[in-house]
Amino acid sequence: MSAYRAIRLVTFDALHTLITPRAPIHVQYSNTFAPYLGVLDPDALKRSFKTALKEVHKSDLTYAKGSHTWWGEVIKRTALDAGADPHDVDKHLDEIVPRLLTVFSSREGYKAFDDALPVLTRLKELGISTAVVSNADSRMHMAIRDLELSSFVGPIVLSEEAKIAKPSADIFLETMHRVDPSIKPEECLHVGDELEADYRGATAAGIHALLLRRPGDTEAHVEEGENLDGVQTIPNLQGVLTWLGA
Repeated sequence: MSAYRAIRLVTFDALHTLITPRAPIHVQYSNTFAPYLGVLDPDALKRSFKTALKEVHKSDLTYAKGSHTWWGEVIKRTALDAGADPHDVDKHLDEIVPRLLTVFSSREGYKAFDDALPVLTRLKELGISTAVVSNADSRMHMAIRDLELSSFVGPIVLSEEAKIAKPSADIFLETMHRVDPSIKPEECLHVGDELEADYRGATAAGIHALLLRRPGDTEAHVEEGENLDGVQTIPNLQGVLTWLGA
């Protein structure tokens, strides 16, 4: 019997799994910063963004003070740590933040991976439910809709709205319940690019998991010194169908 007959639901992370920045994030930040802060060193921006994102993530994954405030802090730290003039940052932050929030809420900032739609379509044909589980704010709804993926995924469960964040088992269980309360963890598969949030979080909830590791994807959430012993990895979303036997 094919594995897919035992799986009723496949959940996906969003960023770096179904969708990806249209251009590297630090490039898009640089383009937005330039009219206000001048041209900042690209390598410094790349480092400062990753550091800022990681630090703010540690303190709050559910956007308790609102996504505008949350991202405002990330953007401010990114600019300052990349060498921007503090006076200019304070002067223009109220213009910069809304602009970047708008960019990263649509196809202007994001694109779907080439394999996303074919795999979602195939799962729909097989009668397997799908959903998104993401540590993102509510703008992810707009991005997925603008990229024309929303009709191929069921509920989109976001940490800002659920007030629960991966790797907590509760956000995975909440998603299962929204799709169909009768679905059991062993009838669910989760796919994502983060070892702790996606793979460890899902397996701790009793859910099958696949860790997505796209070759050459420098934007993905890969931590230094990861131990992938015993971790089931796939190089693309077609690997989901292979795992399912579909």
